[in-house]
Formats: sequence, structure tokens, C-alpha cells
Amino acid sequence: MATWRDRGQLLLPLLLSMLLPPVSAQALSYLDAVRRAVDSLNQRSADANLFRLLSLESEPPEDEDPESPKPVNFTVKETVCPKRTQLQPEQCDFKEDGRVKRCSGTVTLDSASGAFNIRCTEVQRSRKEGLGKLLRKVVQKLKEKFKKISQKIKDFIYNLKPRSE
Repeated sequence: MATWRDRGQLLLPLLLSMLLPPVSAQALSYLDAVRRAVDSLNQRSADANLFRLLSLESEPPEDEDPESPKPVNFTVKETVCPKRTQLQPEQCDFKEDGRVKRCSGTVTLDSASGAFNIRCTEVQRSRKEGLGKLLRKVVQKLKEKFKKISQKIKDFIYNLKPRSE
């Protein structure tokens, strides 16, 4: 027959397990919740390449409840990694002229559900940026041409010098 002391030893661990949150229900950091949302956006998108977090514009709120939605605003940029790669987006370099998307919505910090509601819109490049890119290409081509012409002039002058035999 079990004594009260024996029952107390069995009851104590049971009560503690009910009071303490399970290990799997630990809260994510605000940044990890955003990265999880970016991973999910990558999986659902029809884009050929992965997108990676470029900037996080919002600060985490002081709310301690991991299940309550937290507002978030961030920007992602296209990387050089195709979606079929096994790499994490953070391991991929940004594509030089990659597309940029501005995203906003909410995330939860609960690691079990990791719920989020995010909408992204593509940032349109301004004509000014396009003109700057064109000018850089033109300047680069001019530099290459100038180097070739200057080398030809040097060769011509070198061949004009009288040679002693």
C-alpha cells in the first residue's frame, strides 16, 4: 500500500511538468521569426532564386507573449542561389542587380506555431538608377578603349625610335 510520502514523490514531478512550459514551446527571437517568414516566402514564391533578408526596419515590441502577433517591416533582396539549392539564404550572396521586395505584416515568436501573415511588394527601380547603371557601363567601355588606344600609341612611338644595330 502506497503511503502519502510515496504519493508525494510521484505527484511533485507531475505538478512541476504542468507548471513549467515545455522545452519545444520556447520563444523564437524576433529576427529568427522574421527569417522563418522569409524561408516560407521563398518556398511559396514562383521566383527562380532565393531571397534573403536585406534590412529589418521594425523593432521588436515589448510584448512578452510569444503567441501574440508582432508587427514587422523588412526588405528582402534576390540572391545568386537558385531555389533548388540546399543552402540557407544567409549563405548566398546578393545578386548584383537582384530584385528587391518590401514586406510587412505580423509574426509570432512561438516556435511551435511560428505563425506569420506577410505581404511583399516589389520595389520598382527608378529611372535614375537605370541611368546610373548605363553611365557606369559607358565609362567602363571608354576606359577599356582608352587603354587600347594608349597602348597602340606607345607601340607606334616605340617603333619610330631609331634602332642601333
